[in-house]
Amino acid sequence: MIEENAADRLDGAPHPRERSLLIGHGEAERGLLEAYRGKRMHHAWLISGPQGIGKATLAYRFARFVLAHPDPRAIPPAVADLAVSPDHPVARRIVAGAHPDLLALRRIAEAGKDKIPQDISVGAMRDIVRFFGSTAGEGGWRICLVDAADELNRSSANALLKLLEEPPPRSLFLIVAHMPGRLLPTIRSRCRTLTLAPLTEDEVVQGLASFDTVKVPVEEARDLARRSEGSLRRALEIAEGGQASFAAAVEAELARLPATDPQALHALGDKLARRDDAMFDLFQRAVTDHIHSTVRAELGAGARRLAPLSEVWEKIDIAAAQVRTFNLERKPFVFQVFGWLAEAGRRRT
Repeated sequence: MIEENAADRLDGAPHPRERSLLIGHGEAERGLLEAYRGKRMHHAWLISGPQGIGKATLAYRFARFVLAHPDPRAIPPAVADLAVSPDHPVARRIVAGAHPDLLALRRIAEAGKDKIPQDISVGAMRDIVRFFGSTAGEGGWRICLVDAADELNRSSANALLKLLEEPPPRSLFLIVAHMPGRLLPTIRSRCRTLTLAPLTEDEVVQGLASFDTVKVPVEEARDLARRSEGSLRRALEIAEGGQASFAAAVEAELARLPATDPQALHALGDKLARRDDAMFDLFQRAVTDHIHSTVRAELGAGARRLAPLSEVWEKIDIAAAQVRTFNLERKPFVFQVFGWLAEAGRRRT
């Protein structure tokens, strides 16, 4: 396991590029395989869905398969999925982050620094220009994987758009997005969208059992799966951080909305006041997952009902970034978040 400080890496768990096992999403995997085998292969795929359900794992799995099988016409008919042996030279180079024809755009700390950038900047996009400006190292495909597009700033999003509008020959863009509706419409329109559903409770339990570094009793795994809302990452965060009681308290207050209990919010704020970054991340993710689940459940309700949730999502994202950047007090953030959510709930009734 490579040691690196990055937003897409969870302590104690393998990075998605290191995962040879895909939990769930069999239909999506078969769709990618059929598209690659046939004549429907699009140059850009937008892989969307809630955070922590396996979007990046599927993206790396597809990239690995394409690089290991550069000629789709030569894929044996018996091949039914995108699995590539971990011992395959392509798989080993991807695990090491050293494949010349795969560029991953992520929020990762610079060498020798601890701070993870708040977004994927236009500086990172210059790497794409250099990457596609050179010949493929192994004479086949060149693949750019963005994890996650939600973290592009305006300049980097526009730079990506230019490449999507005029893709280089034999290029493939795999773009992971937690909330695709927040991306530029012009980026979405140039991608083929593949929407992944949250994992089932059984799949989350299966995923927890697949990690060598996480040993969770079956009953506890079931409880984590129920709390995870289909996100394996969230289940791992709760298991690894001993955060089950805090997660339950956050979920209880989210379920109470649009009503709020100031005493309960004070208790949540006190727990976050310890400057525990993992706890803060869990709080923010629980809130955003709640918003995402509400949006998914009301997709047919119309823009008027959904607009307040989109506005709150944006506010929370900006406020959380400010808390981290300026080391602000976290209890006021808790009250601010629940105040916004309560107001959004009242506006939607």
